[in-house]
Amino acid sequence: MNRLFASQWPLATNHQANAGQEFIGLSDITEFLRYYVGTMSACLAAALLVAWFYNSTTDPVFTASAKILIEPKLPQHLQEGGEINLSLDTAQIESQIAVLQSEKIASMVIGRLKLIEDASFNRPETPILQERFRKIKDIMVQAVGLEKSIWLNALWGHIGLGAPESVAKLTDYQKSRLSMLIFLNGLDVRRVGVSYAIDISFTSADPEGAAKIANATADAFVHEQIDTKAESAREGGAWLEKRLQQLRTQMNEAMARAQAFRSRHDYSVGADSSAGDGVNSEPTLEELEVTADTYRKMYESFLQAYTNSVSQQSYPVADARVITAATPPLLPSAPKPKLVLAFAGVAGLILGIGLSFARHSFDWTIRSPRQIRDNLEIECVGELAPTSKRREFGNVDEVTRHPWSRYSQSLRKVRTEISLAETNHPVKFLGLTAVSNNSQKSSVVSNLATLYSMSGLKTLVIDADVRRSTITTQLLGRSNVQGKECQDGFQHNVIRAVGRRFDVLSSSVVDAKSLLVPRNMQAFLSQVSAEDPTADELAAYDMVIVDLPTLESGADDLIVGSVLDGVVVVAEWGKTHVDTLRELVRTLQASRTPILGVLLTKARAMTSKHRRIAAKRSAFGSRQSV
Repeated sequence: MNRLFASQWPLATNHQANAGQEFIGLSDITEFLRYYVGTMSACLAAALLVAWFYNSTTDPVFTASAKILIEPKLPQHLQEGGEINLSLDTAQIESQIAVLQSEKIASMVIGRLKLIEDASFNRPETPILQERFRKIKDIMVQAVGLEKSIWLNALWGHIGLGAPESVAKLTDYQKSRLSMLIFLNGLDVRRVGVSYAIDISFTSADPEGAAKIANATADAFVHEQIDTKAESAREGGAWLEKRLQQLRTQMNEAMARAQAFRSRHDYSVGADSSAGDGVNSEPTLEELEVTADTYRKMYESFLQAYTNSVSQQSYPVADARVITAATPPLLPSAPKPKLVLAFAGVAGLILGIGLSFARHSFDWTIRSPRQIRDNLEIECVGELAPTSKRREFGNVDEVTRHPWSRYSQSLRKVRTEISLAETNHPVKFLGLTAVSNNSQKSSVVSNLATLYSMSGLKTLVIDADVRRSTITTQLLGRSNVQGKECQDGFQHNVIRAVGRRFDVLSSSVVDAKSLLVPRNMQAFLSQVSAEDPTADELAAYDMVIVDLPTLESGADDLIVGSVLDGVVVVAEWGKTHVDTLRELVRTLQASRTPILGVLLTKARAMTSKHRRIAAKRSAFGSRQSV
């Protein structure tokens, strides 16, 4: 987060940090949250609305579970020393799970329960967007009543969300594949821990149907094992039977040859008929008997295997059994409204914070005194809270109507900061300017003049903003200004503001006397100065505040600020752009205008230092009023 703020507010150097430069703290984070609370609330509301839409348009589904146990073992009637259990590794268990998830098991269940013709089973679990809006329409129809429902149905049909269109007929193959896809999507097979138990779950809109399909899947797996073993035994038996016939023939032939040899009563070893290499030309009686005995043992062994195969065909044994049958669930497994709302709330807040950070990163408007110091290298003389009356030009008599408000307390601090400004001489001729004409510059001038006059200083306000004379219009009134000619003496053109303790020099007089020209303004201010021996009544003014033109009115008119003791730049919190304010500061510096600092108006979140001072003064004012 520091990097994000640093991209907008350049970090201070080590020298500035050692000098007490502020860093991002809790007040900055609080200010960030306060300003972007609307964005976060909007994202949160949108996320909750989407969650409500999902919960309202999603049909509840139910999940039924059955458990089977894989325990391979030899049949008891084939065991000699008792029951022998075989062990399975992970690969074998995963192979059994793959069999459960195969299309062979799915085809057995679909065919047994006739799911292809079941309309409730073949509908999709998640409705399409048009179907969701149609459900919202039904909810609205029930809410508005019968009279308005006719108009609502007509409107809904006009935008294309009327009655559903007829679905095109599918072929038998397409129906079978659709049922297969829905079955595989609803089936969930998992191993229970590290045991040999397997959990078979099926999710469906019908709780009883989900239980039937889960149980049918478990039974189909058991029957598939039995059928597989029986088929294997039949194939093995057929091969053994064919092999037995061959061994029987070979055994009979060998025994017949041995019997024929005995019938001749010739028990010689065949020495006379031996060849030159010492090998008999025909087998002896012992060889014939050994051959016949070998074929007899082979025949007996295959006969025993054939007997076992026939026994397995008549009594097949499965390696799996159902340990828990599925029952219809009482509560739906999805959607879970509370969980969806909680997830939507968290997602909405994360999205709101992320969007707020994105807006903050691309927002280069003035929002804090530190931003003014880092980007403009000038100080902030104060922060003014929003006034009680939200006008385009501000409330020109806020300090009179609400003397202990945050605005009035902050403006008193601004007056103190101006008096403590580091200048060669006390600030008597003060000017205020701004970037745009929509700022609260004129309101600050009026209220600041009121504060000076309330402290016993004779104050004069010069409305030099001739293109937008807010001071003249709001304080003197159009009737007092229109039709009044400009006289030769400046003292005769000064008018006392209605209901206030300070005087005003109207913008018409400034325009007529060309006081925006620096030498003319200098000549006028010399008459106000108490050091001029020829000064008249104007010399009695202790404070002169000049409402200067704005940068939007033209940079040429700002040159008059060079003859003043100091100029305060008024910037609006969250609206005045950094680049525009920098341009105004450079314009004033180019004309050698002494800049006292920047005054930040409409500050939604004041810094902790300013907030503590305003709170103390507000408490002190409350005690005095009591």
